[in-house]
Amino acid sequence: MGVSISFISATTRELDRAEKDPSWAEQHVSDLYGVDHPLPDRPDCGPAKAFGGLQFLFDEAEVSLEFVMDGFQIQDDGTLFGWTAEQIDSVARELRATPWARLAAHYDPERMAKEDVYPNMWTFDPDGQLDWLESAYEELVAFFSAAAERGYGPFMNFSF
Repeated sequence: MGVSISFISATTRELDRAEKDPSWAEQHVSDLYGVDHPLPDRPDCGPAKAFGGLQFLFDEAEVSLEFVMDGFQIQDDGTLFGWTAEQIDSVARELRATPWARLAAHYDPERMAKEDVYPNMWTFDPDGQLDWLESAYEELVAFFSAAAERGYGPFMNFSF
């Protein structure tokens, strides 16, 4: 299965409650994902396993998004985080200002494999993996933009 990240929009009220009551948050997020998708009023996305490759490109291009460090921890085991609407708005603006070509210029499958960037499969199909990262990036930009436009923050689920 591996390590994976996903986002689903959350209201400020939900995030505040989640921070105070992590057991409620766990059930609530499970309920949100348990309904038929897509939820028209709840943008969601999952860079899934692509988060490691995207993080490498963000770091190299000096984009200030850090999947594992941004937001605030809700579950003590590190599986659920919340991000404020202000954080989402800021990240959305930065992502919209960052064209894919700027990130793709830093794609180095050999270096990524050598540095064991998750999920270390960069040299098996370098062109295909770059396309996969581009698709995940486009989904991420769309999610952050839609969430920001609606005034949402998200829950970030980190599964391993």
